[in-house]
Amino acid sequence: MKPTEEYILRQPEQYQIMMLHVISVIEKDLIASELLFKWGIPYIYYKKKPFCYLAPNHKKGFLDVGFAKGFQLKRNQDVLVDENRNTVKSLRYFAIEQIDNTVLLVVVSEVKLLYS
Repeated sequence: MKPTEEYILRQPEQYQIMMLHVISVIEKDLIASELLFKWGIPYIYYKKKPFCYLAPNHKKGFLDVGFAKGFQLKRNQDVLVDENRNTVKSLRYFAIEQIDNTVLLVVVSEVKLLYS
């Protein structure tokens, strides 16, 4: 089993479900993506460059979907979290029901344009 798969399966069920859902949504839109295990968390690479990571925060109860070029984004600023970070902005989900696939895909599409 790959390290990424092992990591996801070790997570509590609520995080597993959210992570698998987010990965499936992103991978459908990013055909040339690759799911790797980097810096101790699942990281999606696009065109061999860091695209976004999935980091469950058990203490605060959310899944952080952080986009490597997040600060270059113009749209969806009302839902993107920067939390004093210099380059990464993220979408945060506390439950599977909170995941808005439309917003997620709009963010992914905008970030994808930064990799042209």
